Amino acid sequence: MRQIFPSHDEQLQRLSKIEGQIKGIRKMIEERRYCIDILSQFKAVHGALRQIEMGVLEKHAHHCVQEALHSKDEETIGAKVEEMIQVLSRME
Repeated sequence: MRQIFPSHDEQLQRLSKIEGQIKGIRKMIEERRYCIDILSQFKAVHGALRQIEMGVLEKHAHHCVQEALHSKDEETIGAKVEEMIQVLSRME
């Protein structure tokens, strides 16, 4: 069975925005801006990365896991369930 992977175009757009935010943080640090302002930007980037992470996880559940369930192959289903358990155990 050939596996077709889902598109992550939305996440790519968000990552481009985050790249801009990171450059902004670098500039703030170079300009010796107020620490709390810099930390606030780090929190914003962290939140944006978390949204991307959840978007990829959602796509995985709705596409890859669902595809495994439709295959009715117990080994494939078990592998996808184990993947989900592993990735969820590493998430904050």
